[in-house]
Amino acid sequence: MKAIDTHVHPGTKEDVIDCGGKYIEDAFRFFGKKVEVLTEEALAEQYQSLDIMGVLLAWDAETNTGNKRLSNEYVAGLVKKYPKTFIGFAGVDPWKGKVAIQEVEIAIKDLGLRGVKFQQAAQAFYPSDQRFYPLWEKIAELKVPVLFHMGNTGYGAGVPGGDGIRLKYCRPIPYIDDLAADFPELTIIGAHPAWPWQDEMLAVAMHKANVYIDLSGWSPKYFPASLVQYANTFLQDKCLFGSDHPYLTPKRWLADFEKIQMKAEVKEKILWQNAQKLFRI
Repeated sequence: MKAIDTHVHPGTKEDVIDCGGKYIEDAFRFFGKKVEVLTEEALAEQYQSLDIMGVLLAWDAETNTGNKRLSNEYVAGLVKKYPKTFIGFAGVDPWKGKVAIQEVEIAIKDLGLRGVKFQQAAQAFYPSDQRFYPLWEKIAELKVPVLFHMGNTGYGAGVPGGDGIRLKYCRPIPYIDDLAADFPELTIIGAHPAWPWQDEMLAVAMHKANVYIDLSGWSPKYFPASLVQYANTFLQDKCLFGSDHPYLTPKRWLADFEKIQMKAEVKEKILWQNAQKLFRI
């Protein structure tokens, strides 16, 4: 295993066609691509050919978007089908209250998923809203990490009004910083470099021992100097490789990462060692 990709949307029919809704074309266009659909076999072959493991992400934004959810059962089924290639993160809609809490427990205890993913822009909620604290208490009790989308998003990008998507929910300070302070036992991963609040994300990860960053959604060749500097030094144990497949492929991300000026031992940490420890692989 050469790497662990911590941010993988399956890109299959169940993900793109059945659950993507009106946002999928926006997201692919944001990354300069046409909508594409993979078979499950093609998805697995892509990761196997690169000798890397992927973290598949379920998602549920039914309350805010009306879109069908990409179920935890579906992701768990892919993991079961390709256990040496994938692990999975659950996705729940925080607005579903007690149902969301029950779904998290089932996903972790019964389905064997390893964490929980949220997309606050699509789900329209602030992580630090105390109405959702019982959900964070359950996730902390289950001792799995929670992954939050940070910064700009392809959903609604380039469309008048952004299709109603609001970026404010994805700002690191105060929302992730407050959550990390209130739940020091909860392992939090900020997905993406969090542009335009990248320095806020670096600051939160520096300050809060329970906060990590996945570097998905950006080609490494576009990483600002501050991100490279901190990833290469103070945050070398807290940064994780992630691609954002299928929008940005792991092959493209890894090729660009090779060209980054960074210590070889740090690159190994980012590519797989940090994730291996965090997810207990």
